[in-house]
Amino acid sequence: MSAFRLSSLRALPRQATALRMARRTYADVADGKLSLSLVLPHQSLYSAAGVIQVNIPAATGDMGVLANHVASVEALRPGVIEVIEDNGQPSKKWFVSAGFATVHGNNSLTINAVEAYPLDKFSAENIRAGLADANRVLGSSAPESEKAEARIELDVYEGLQAALNK
Repeated sequence: MSAFRLSSLRALPRQATALRMARRTYADVADGKLSLSLVLPHQSLYSAAGVIQVNIPAATGDMGVLANHVASVEALRPGVIEVIEDNGQPSKKWFVSAGFATVHGNNSLTINAVEAYPLDKFSAENIRAGLADANRVLGSSAPESEKAEARIELDVYEGLQAALNK
């Protein structure tokens, strides 16, 4: 083996160690604030507001976003967006039916949601009634287009019910 190849092989463990030490892990504490923009088609709920953390219902699973988060684009499923504005203050929770979240590399998060409502505005009785109606349509001989709408309603009502039961 040539001397060049031997010296490059000896350097590999040191390079791998340096890469491991530079990589962020879940336990790292984020410094600074995250700039949040939560936008609906008809209004902006947050516009570049500084927040500590945002928890989102990503299609791949629930996800917490802090400052210095790795850049990503996530589809949102029906669920709760939780915004933690300051340490010690109660968080704000919004139910979203669908949308996208884009985590940018510059400590900013943009959430484009189809609709979002404060979680405390929902009643458990109305959700149960909506679930029953959607299940009734799915079990009936309704046209396929009505059944498709009922499946979407069922996903949203199940997400609402799970959010209220937390």
